Amino acid sequence: MILALHMQWIKSVKPSGLAIGLILAVFFYSDFAFSQDTTKVVIPDGTMGEELESRDSLEKKKFPKNINIFTGRWSSFRIGLGFLYEYAGFSQDREGQQQMDSAGVVLENQFKVRDFRIFASGQLTTKRVISWKVGFMYDGPNREWLMRETGVTIAVPEISGHIFVGRTKEGYSLNKVMNGYAGWTLERQMGLDVIPILADGIKWIGFWPKHKILWNVGIYDNFFSKNQSFSTYDWQTAARVGWLPIYAPAEKKQLHLGANYRYGQVEKGEMRVRSRPEANPAPFFIDTDVFQSNYSNHFGLEVYYTKGKLMLGSEYHWHKFDISEGGKALFHGGDAVVSYIFTGATRPFTTVSGVYSFVPVKKSIFQGGWGEVEGVFRISSLDLNGGQINGGEFWRITPMVNWYLTKYLRLEVAYGYGVLDRFGLKGATQFFQTRIQLAIL
Repeated sequence: MILALHMQWIKSVKPSGLAIGLILAVFFYSDFAFSQDTTKVVIPDGTMGEELESRDSLEKKKFPKNINIFTGRWSSFRIGLGFLYEYAGFSQDREGQQQMDSAGVVLENQFKVRDFRIFASGQLTTKRVISWKVGFMYDGPNREWLMRETGVTIAVPEISGHIFVGRTKEGYSLNKVMNGYAGWTLERQMGLDVIPILADGIKWIGFWPKHKILWNVGIYDNFFSKNQSFSTYDWQTAARVGWLPIYAPAEKKQLHLGANYRYGQVEKGEMRVRSRPEANPAPFFIDTDVFQSNYSNHFGLEVYYTKGKLMLGSEYHWHKFDISEGGKALFHGGDAVVSYIFTGATRPFTTVSGVYSFVPVKKSIFQGGWGEVEGVFRISSLDLNGGQINGGEFWRITPMVNWYLTKYLRLEVAYGYGVLDRFGLKGATQFFQTRIQLAIL
């Protein structure tokens, strides 16, 4: 029913008009948001949910709490790094093995560097609050260095938020926008693999406290990223709006409802959509191969509820591609997740970007505590069969445990069971995964 309503609405609006209309609507809406309380100065460290401590606060402290933050004449300076190292083991039934043979890929147990990144950020000594960020990452799967989120964030209380200029996440999906190191599972749900991880452009993020509404809207171009592996569009625009009907930080309780829209012009008129089975060392399980397309529309819904130790969440996304030879292809996927932190912590939510941030560790193992222990259960799926395209369908269930030994160190252990429907077969795969994560932020 929901899908039918979505499709009826899509057919009545031209893609470019819809994109422009959404952007103008959000900007028009800001006229009513000027009354936002801006007494609390928030300094975003990029657009993924982290915040910088103000220069004034740092200068008052003789010994800053975080030893990787410094002050200078023109800017504060914060340095950080992240490192992920993991193991993935697999066990398949006969049909699953036949599917790998048909796809021409090899599924093998292996240890692998998933990710290594370094970054620097800070707040400039200007009257208007301006922060900057530079990031670089070694991408293990593609064995290449990438420039990650890099740019300038300018506080613009006149329009109730901040403007970011540079390379960043597009702003589509809570789970996609938030820092990958802060996520509750090893990998994001596969339904988001259709959306590129980064883009170059300008993004406006904002929050209206009076009505508890948050948003981001941006437009991006591939002028600087044409040769990057993530760049599959000539240009794209994305918008996200969220509402917090329940928002009580003091009581550690909230309900977030969100909607997403994205439109993109496909680079060179060629597209290929594929996804790994939420295990990075694995090959692509579902794959459309290259098809001709001029543009695509993307719609997504999200809901997240937090009450103390408990977090419940779900997202579902529809990806509709124009096919040059005629017709359309609709792919879709989503997830549902339950998280419970047994040791008492609450996963924090930031209204700056409307995402969850890192789990706070009250007492690390080096201070005589247990750190924080989290249990997670997720079910997810992605269907890449649409129109004349048969890329396959895959679903997976994942129970796992996260152990946050300190605020910097995390151990993840996961089991997965998934079924692939492709090549006229339904094959099952079991996943045995573990990861060590170091994040100095």
